[in-house]
Formats: sequence, structure tokens, C-alpha cells
Amino acid sequence: MTSALFILVYNEDMDKKISEKVINRLTLYHYILDDYEKKDIEFIASNQMASLLNIDDSQVRKDISILNNSGKGRVGYIVKELKKSIETTLGFAKTKNAFIIGAGNLGMALAKYDNFTNYGLNIVALFDNDDKKIGKTINNKLVLDIEKLPNLSKKSGVDIAILTVPREYAQIMADFLVQANIKYIWNFTPAVLSVPKDVQVWNENLMGNFLQFTYNI
Repeated sequence: MTSALFILVYNEDMDKKISEKVINRLTLYHYILDDYEKKDIEFIASNQMASLLNIDDSQVRKDISILNNSGKGRVGYIVKELKKSIETTLGFAKTKNAFIIGAGNLGMALAKYDNFTNYGLNIVALFDNDDKKIGKTINNKLVLDIEKLPNLSKKSGVDIAILTVPREYAQIMADFLVQANIKYIWNFTPAVLSVPKDVQVWNENLMGNFLQFTYNI
């Protein structure tokens, strides 16, 4: 989940040569390093990470070579230093504020996902057009009337939206977000959005990922 967000949010700050696949693997390495750090394990070898992810050891070393890290794959990396290098490269320290559009089951689940803050994403509020949901609080985040989004976006400088509305409303809401000067849309809907060239969309293809996973089962 998180790697897609990096591609969407931090692409202006990152080295343009870092591919989406490498960014995805770096986030997976970070998950492993975070776990090692919590277990007070000081060193990790590239082949350990490779084994956990079922990839080639040389690929891990190649990915890590783009980081400002002095460790050597065959000797071992200092867990805290390598973790910090990934955080610096991917821009975790630069907090980005975002809105969740749609306070349904998925929107509420994302609002409750506290781990976002560890990767620089701060959910400011949720938006919906259902009177029964407006005014409620989800994980200390208020559900607001969707009509208030343009004004709040302008006042707070938020230009990222996480879209979780039903498919039939996806394009309508995308048009609304564009008019509200939202420049980044993390799209969780099963719809391909049409947006201007200056608006970036990352499609979180849940069903596509599932089918890739189960294709050979």
C-alpha cells in the first residue's frame, strides 16, 4: 500500500532515475529493517532480505547501492543506518497532508490505519455527501460535507486526495477534485480516471493484484 503513495507524493523530490519497482522494493526492505530494529538486531545481510522476499541477493545489493549507505551486502548493513537511508531517499520526514474522499468501509479503514504517519502521510479529514456520516469522527478525524473541500483545501494547502467512492461516482468526484486544485489522486476505485496532465493519479488496483497473486493457483 505504502509504496504507491511514495510514487504519487514524493516523485517531485526524488531522483528521477529511481523506478517504481525499486521504490516498491525499498519500502519492503524498510518493513524488514523496522522489524529488525524493534527486535534490537544490529546488523542485516543482503541475503537475509533477499530470502525473506524471495528475490536474488544481487538485486538487493543493487537497490541499496543507490542509497547513501556505507554498508556492504556480504558483510552486513547496520540496520538503523540503512533504515534511515531509505527514509531519507524516499522522503518519509516530509509530512504530506491528505483528504480521504468517501467515508465508506474502505475510507474508514484507511482513516484508522495509523501506520501512515510513519511514512509521512497525515490524514486531515474525510469527506462524504451522506448526512448520516457527516459530523462523525473516525480515529480523531472528522467527516465533513464534500462541499467544504475546495475551501478547506485552499486554506490548508492540501493537494492530495485518497479516492474511495463507489465506481459510478469516481469520475464525477475526480472532476470535482481537479476543480478544487487537487494535484495528486490516490485512486482506490475500480475506475480509470480522466484528468488534466498536471494532475497525477496512482491507481491502486486491488483486484489486479489479487489476480496476479492467484493466477497460478
